[in-house]
Amino acid sequence: MDVLFQIIGYGIQIYMYAIIIYILMSWFPGARESSIGQLLAKIVEPYLEPFRKIIPPIGGVIDISPIVAIFVLQFAIGGLNYLYRIIVFGF
Repeated sequence: MDVLFQIIGYGIQIYMYAIIIYILMSWFPGARESSIGQLLAKIVEPYLEPFRKIIPPIGGVIDISPIVAIFVLQFAIGGLNYLYRIIVFGF
């Protein structure tokens, strides 16, 4: 059971890093059009899309939805840790 929770936790962390890399790629011209950028877009965009529908860009330019999406993933890791403690330790 411990290994399963660790794998899920590491998977969420890797996904957060993928989001951060994808965001940073927007600062470099043509980076998102590269093969790595397109792969990250296929992985990250489906998760970011609902946040972009809810949170409009600030001033029409600055998109803070990825930051909110990362916070949600952080909450998921916290909830996963809490669930693990309940299952294993009973509190």
